[in-house]
Amino acid sequence: MNDSDIGIGMGYPLGQLARALTTARTHEDAATRQRAELRVRRWQQVVDGMAGGGLDIGSRTPVRGLPEWVTPEVVRGGFATGKPAAGGALCADETDRARRLGLPADRRALFWSWLTDAGLAELGELLDSGRYRVEYPEQTALPVVAWLLRAGDRDVALGVLEEIAPFADRLRFTPAPSDQQSGDPDVVYRQTAGDVRRTLEQRQPNTQIETMREALTVWNPFADELLSLWCETTDGGRVGSVTPDGWLARAELLSARYRSLAAEHTRCTKHRNPKGSIGVLRAALERRVAGVELTPRERGLVQSVVDAMLRKRGRPGSAAHTSVRQQQAREAALPRHHQLAQLVATRLAGLPQDSGIHDVDHVLRPVDADEAHLAGAAAGWPTPRPIIRLVARAAAGTPEQLIDRGVIASAEVLAGLTPRLAAATAASAYPDPALRVLMDATYRAFRNRRSLLLLNLEHQVRLADLPWVQAVASARIDTTDSRDQARRTLVRLASAAVRGFPATVLPNPLVGELSTLSKQAGWDLPWVEELAADIFMGSFSAKYLQAATLAGRWLAGSLYARYYDIDYPTIAAIDDTGRRLLRRVRTSETFDQLCRDRAGASRKRSWFNVAANGIVIEQAQILTTHNLATIAELGVDLHSVDLAKQCLDTVLRLTARIHRNPRPLGTVKNTAYAWRQMLFFLSLSSPAEQTAFVVHVEQRLATQPNHVRSRMAPAVIGLAHAIGGGTFDSEGTAGTGRRLLGWTTKRHWMLGPGARY
Repeated sequence: MNDSDIGIGMGYPLGQLARALTTARTHEDAATRQRAELRVRRWQQVVDGMAGGGLDIGSRTPVRGLPEWVTPEVVRGGFATGKPAAGGALCADETDRARRLGLPADRRALFWSWLTDAGLAELGELLDSGRYRVEYPEQTALPVVAWLLRAGDRDVALGVLEEIAPFADRLRFTPAPSDQQSGDPDVVYRQTAGDVRRTLEQRQPNTQIETMREALTVWNPFADELLSLWCETTDGGRVGSVTPDGWLARAELLSARYRSLAAEHTRCTKHRNPKGSIGVLRAALERRVAGVELTPRERGLVQSVVDAMLRKRGRPGSAAHTSVRQQQAREAALPRHHQLAQLVATRLAGLPQDSGIHDVDHVLRPVDADEAHLAGAAAGWPTPRPIIRLVARAAAGTPEQLIDRGVIASAEVLAGLTPRLAAATAASAYPDPALRVLMDATYRAFRNRRSLLLLNLEHQVRLADLPWVQAVASARIDTTDSRDQARRTLVRLASAAVRGFPATVLPNPLVGELSTLSKQAGWDLPWVEELAADIFMGSFSAKYLQAATLAGRWLAGSLYARYYDIDYPTIAAIDDTGRRLLRRVRTSETFDQLCRDRAGASRKRSWFNVAANGIVIEQAQILTTHNLATIAELGVDLHSVDLAKQCLDTVLRLTARIHRNPRPLGTVKNTAYAWRQMLFFLSLSSPAEQTAFVVHVEQRLATQPNHVRSRMAPAVIGLAHAIGGGTFDSEGTAGTGRRLLGWTTKRHWMLGPGARY
């Protein structure tokens, strides 16, 4: 077996390195090049580490010499670079502390300074104030030691020190000071006010708009002056027939002013075109100033340009010409987005920088009279939409509020915000207020840890694997109140995800949060992750069988079971989860074989065929409903028909994207996933509602473009057939109807024979 075929060879890192190098060398934006250079360094570390044997990709401990609890720096695809994320150069507050205490500017000296009486007292004050910021979970290790010593658990504190002290020279084990305490855990935000402010401050003038403004305010008026000057030489409609007194002197001044304007205003270059209006009139003017008579051809060119300009806008000073120039002046005077961005950034500077924005509308209010000079706009001028969208990313509110506002626009974004709610729930089991705040910060920092690429059904490092978290485990008191809070948070997050994004498979980070909350709530529920087809090892852990069994309690004999041909009673009878894969994870060979049989795959593992792996994984998703039945088990009120209609909208939107798509397979898979979610919700409705839904589908389809109707017609016919009580044959067909699945090793029927993408 070639390891590159399962995603852990050198091919992927080398490909990413090549792409980053190309971007770093060729991209026109300096900031983008700088970010690409950082990616180049990190991917080079991955490649060097794999080649030199310092990295063990696919393991929970990918960096030789670092224990599993150390947060590794991870790049796209789950590859560790070999560097610890909590390491690197000293931060500003560390440098200040070393200077203040007269210590060497290195982490080992700083580490031991915190363990003096004065250092422990300082940590105690930090704990009690709650004014600190944690980026990586390692940064709460020494505060935990301080808390343990204060609580009298000296031996446990020494045990933590024994674990972490060998890495004192490389890792930071203390948090950064902050001016703010942790806010309301019920309030979340995507970005902080400081993040948005810095982005706004970097907003530069738009080159195209500034070029247009220069043309309107500098070169159009100059062209008018040229035209007026040449019109003075007209007699009987012939340009250049007369030379009024003082004309040459004024022509010389205008030529000199052109050179000054050209040196100062360099954005617009049309005036440099020798065949353009300004180019022809200016060149002829300079010849006359030099005392050279124009040739017949040159006089003809000047005559042609003057006539064209007069026909287009009229003579300068005329009503028609003045109206055009006034309109152009109004356009040029419009405030520019970078000026308004600077104004909004100034407003944000007065807000707390480490949290979200609670009153976004106030920040985005129209320009005040006192601000007009800063924005280059009249009082009352509204904030442009691009700036509104950017600032909205820092809006603070409950997840439900942010979903309604469109700030949380996907399940992936929701997953990134849920650790704040889940952290408060997890920390509520610690009675001591200081420890509760510290564990809340530890949880949130740990959830920011990027997942590693793992093989053999290995699980990611868990929060309880951290030595300092283990050390305070005995301080947790799981009360009825803490379990109830975990249950409320679990139901709330699951409900927000399924109602906000019913057509989307739950992303793995969100699945992890829901699983953790279930344990805290005392509910033994199976939450299953989405597996990567390129590293699939041919087996599913036992919780997939548990999830399929749970799904059967909701779906046995339903439309869903009929559509996908699932015998849930037979699944419920499977009882062979005693086998352990690599002595770690329990699996069920019967369930594995069932998924392979349904996929039409052989018993042999299909490591070399990602699509074949994907077919097997999709069958496991179908059998388990990929967590939808588990959410229903929570008692979430699912408005089944409404959610099914939302899924249908997503299906149609995704299908439209297949047309002329050079890489349509990912879109086809997402379409099939949304269709599957729709079928689940529809299966919870009554037969009458299902029949009415078919009519709704046909009506919606009739409004779609031809390419959408033709691609979806077989799936709609198949849905109507299943709702009417029919089934599909072994090939997934029923007359002209088709069962819609996402993965295939052949050409997908949604693409059609010879279809153009």
